[in-house]
Amino acid sequence: MIRRAFWLAAGITIGVVAVRKVTQAKANLGPEGLNRAVGQISDSIADFADALRSSMNEREDDLRSALGVPAPTAAAKDAAADAPATRRSLR
Repeated sequence: MIRRAFWLAAGITIGVVAVRKVTQAKANLGPEGLNRAVGQISDSIADFADALRSSMNEREDDLRSALGVPAPTAAAKDAAADAPATRRSLR
């Protein structure tokens, strides 16, 4: 009797786990799961690009101070900002 109860409980547990795994796989492979994955990847790329730009600016400032080259003035930065963009922003 105890053996039957054990095997019944084991079978129910295995069934529940299998159903949950199949449901999770369907959710990940469906359109919503694909959209979620693409969104996460694009956010990661945008975060990486932001970190890269920040590091580039810090390194440029370090090099300018080491070489004694003055930083561009605010007017020069505004003129550069008004120029047409040559590449697309990730955001």
